[in-house]
Amino acid sequence: MSQIDSAITTANPIYKPPPAWRTTLGMLWRDKFAFAAACILLVVIFCAIFGPMLFEDVATRQNLRGRNAPPFDLSRGWLFILGGDQLGRPLLARIIVASQNTMAVAAGAVACSLLIGTGLGLIAGYTTKTASQVIMRLADVIMSFPSLLLAVIVLYVLEPSVGNLVIVLAITRIPIYLRTSRAEVLEVRERMFVQAAQVMGASTKRIVARHILPVVAPTLITIATLDFAFVMLAESSLSFLGIGIQPPEITWGLMVSQGRPYLTSAWWLSFWPGLAIILTTLSLNLLSGWMRTALDPSQRWRLEVNKEKAKND
Repeated sequence: MSQIDSAITTANPIYKPPPAWRTTLGMLWRDKFAFAAACILLVVIFCAIFGPMLFEDVATRQNLRGRNAPPFDLSRGWLFILGGDQLGRPLLARIIVASQNTMAVAAGAVACSLLIGTGLGLIAGYTTKTASQVIMRLADVIMSFPSLLLAVIVLYVLEPSVGNLVIVLAITRIPIYLRTSRAEVLEVRERMFVQAAQVMGASTKRIVARHILPVVAPTLITIATLDFAFVMLAESSLSFLGIGIQPPEITWGLMVSQGRPYLTSAWWLSFWPGLAIILTTLSLNLLSGWMRTALDPSQRWRLEVNKEKAKND
């Protein structure tokens, strides 16, 4: 319940505040940039889930008569609105199908690094000094290697695949969540409600799960949204270098790499998948900015004040 709804409920006990989901959607609708970003991400997620089932056959069917077909030429069908690639396959269908691998790698890496990093950060921030020092030195070791360089070395030794790519990118991102969650826990553990729970005899697991984690979670979710964009760009970079996902599998970064020899004669082979990467990462950055305000109780009132101003106008 928001602060404004709480005040209204106190003054008028009959008043029932709107559901939380409706309030959140209302705040999102009033921020047009964040709303547009959410719509774009929903389209990308829909394509990643259902795209391969609908267009996988079309995306892999070769037609040398339509190789490097120019965009906006609908004589070959609406799937060629973005043009064809070097083997005559429609770029639109390939971008839709490639979204699954791109999003799967980014989502898997972010989810693994978020869970492992947050767990280690909670342990390092709320347990003994020895455990904290061991965990933080582990984070320092991981951070001492450049993330892309570590990924290049590991993927050069191992077979490039979706699973290996997720593992490598997850390992390189763990210190981000570890250090952030530990810093948040060190601050939250000194607050009065945590000390009150300790005095009442609550166990360590209960204090961490019920009192500390809910306060730390909004910050970590915001970081994960930003990190999703970074991991997606890292995967695209590795695929562009040729050590990421290998054909016949496709990702947006691999499509950009495959279109590089044709930049002077068929620019659209690299332009459209590159545009998909840019739009997705930009949408994630815009949405993370909105989430930073919406999930922070000390900042959420700004969106609620804008709601009241919109009603008065």
